Amino acid sequence: MRGLGVVHRETSKPRDCATMILVTGAAGFIGYHVSKRLLERGERVIGLDNLNAYYDPNLKEARLAQLKNHHAFTFAHVDVADTDSMQELFGEYRPARVVHLAAQAGVRYSVINPYAYIDSNVLGFQNILEGCRHNRIEHLVFASTSSVYGAHTRQPFSEHDAVDHPVSLYAATKIANEMMAHSYAHLYRLPVTGLRFFTVYGPWGRPDMALFKFTRGILASEPIPVYNEGRMIRDFTYIDDIVEGLVRILDIVPQPNPDWKSDDPDPATSNAPYRVYNIGNNRPVELLHFISALERCLGRKAKLDLLPMQPGDVPSTMADVSSLERATGFRPKTTIEEGIAAFVKWYRQYYSV
Repeated sequence: MRGLGVVHRETSKPRDCATMILVTGAAGFIGYHVSKRLLERGERVIGLDNLNAYYDPNLKEARLAQLKNHHAFTFAHVDVADTDSMQELFGEYRPARVVHLAAQAGVRYSVINPYAYIDSNVLGFQNILEGCRHNRIEHLVFASTSSVYGAHTRQPFSEHDAVDHPVSLYAATKIANEMMAHSYAHLYRLPVTGLRFFTVYGPWGRPDMALFKFTRGILASEPIPVYNEGRMIRDFTYIDDIVEGLVRILDIVPQPNPDWKSDDPDPATSNAPYRVYNIGNNRPVELLHFISALERCLGRKAKLDLLPMQPGDVPSTMADVSSLERATGFRPKTTIEEGIAAFVKWYRQYYSV
């Protein structure tokens, strides 16, 4: 949805704009949880979202309704790819920091609708960078993805290794984001941090993701699609761990790395104020183990529709989170069993199952 052309506000503008944080994709899965956490710790939040129909807009509206209960939350119904509206929003609110989570997600959907990824992930990110540049943002934190590792097979994946062989357009746009961010950090000394998320799951999750689809299928006694015949390995990361790592990183404004060498460049740091970190559970599990844990929580057996590997997918992911731990003193810790149980509890309540 582009060309909205106007910033639709649903609360009055807070008087002290200097304390405000812009969160894009605030009605999305991760954006909702991040916004909620920032509000709970006393921040003022401008939540931006275009509420598109990539998945059920009712779920987005339900998340948004909870955020609107906070007096310090302002909603802007804007598409990040709408250049004029983004310039207006930055110019009016002048947030102190930006958490950019709005993006067209999904590896498989990028095969079907590639232009959606160029609009949202490339043009949209360019609008964010320009807004940050012209409004002296203290720190931009943006979402990248484990998908950037692409055809690389050496694990655990490290931010200090090059990412130059993406296997999906979605991954390619996220690599482009990292390169664009670095150029702005270099040219304009804009402090920027990219966070590579590893298979995020939990309450209020996206219906197109595995846990949501599996839960829905098992409860309906329908076959669930299991790609690569279940031999996929994923570093599933619980949403609370993602939020904890992100908020800690938001408070750490990156500085140039004095040890960075141009003849042996470290991709995760720079002589500019730029950093990249993995956020993953660091305890990958096979997909069939993930399904077994879900079966135990639901008290039902799954009917498996074993399918081949899909275009753009990779067979295994595992995060090296040592850099994140050194920077923040935190590493994700929620087990699969704990995280799935929390999701199932939410799912049963939300859908009255």
